[in-house]
Amino acid sequence: MAPAKGRFQQSETLPVGILLALSGGYMDAYTYLFRDHVFANAQTGNLVLFAVNLSEGRLLDCLRYLVPVLAFGAGVFLAQAVRLRFPNRPQVHWRQAALVVELLILSAVGFLPVEVNLLANSLVSLACGIQVQSFRKVWGKGLATTMCIGNFRTATDSLCSYFYQRQPEQRRTALLYYGMIAVFLLGAVLGNLGVKCLGAGAIWASALLLAAAFALMCRPVPDL
Repeated sequence: MAPAKGRFQQSETLPVGILLALSGGYMDAYTYLFRDHVFANAQTGNLVLFAVNLSEGRLLDCLRYLVPVLAFGAGVFLAQAVRLRFPNRPQVHWRQAALVVELLILSAVGFLPVEVNLLANSLVSLACGIQVQSFRKVWGKGLATTMCIGNFRTATDSLCSYFYQRQPEQRRTALLYYGMIAVFLLGAVLGNLGVKCLGAGAIWASALLLAAAFALMCRPVPDL
């Protein structure tokens, strides 16, 4: 599987996308398994749980799911603000700055005890919002590294089109999206293992993945 001819930003290359997807799956597993069954990325799930608890009159539990959703939105807003404020800095690309902020946030979460899970989950959701807004393409194709449902739809659409039209690009697209879903799931598996071994500090593995992605983004852009 290879990309179509073209030239992409380093942030859109497959190795960076893989590291981000691993981190995305890892973060969701970490917050759900260790931080009071709240999703870091799957904000639809958080909103459903918010609505269910609201219908039952459990207001404190409502906040447990609503605040991370708002933090996720704040992360999207922050990343977009950075993009608009610092669009073309020659020294540091705005996506690199966003990645450093995300990395620092996750590093801090590892020091937070379970007594402040609401804060921890909100910070991780903030980081996820930054990532989903900052990194939206791999090989020039719109692709999320923090969730699966949109990727699954696109992969299945491309697979169906390939069965009927037999265009190689459709097959490559399907493989890319299904592959990134598999990477995200692998990240969740690693998150489960990390929580069992490291507890609160397990999130530092996610920060290390982001640090590796940052290092790759500092390399020259490859010609494809």
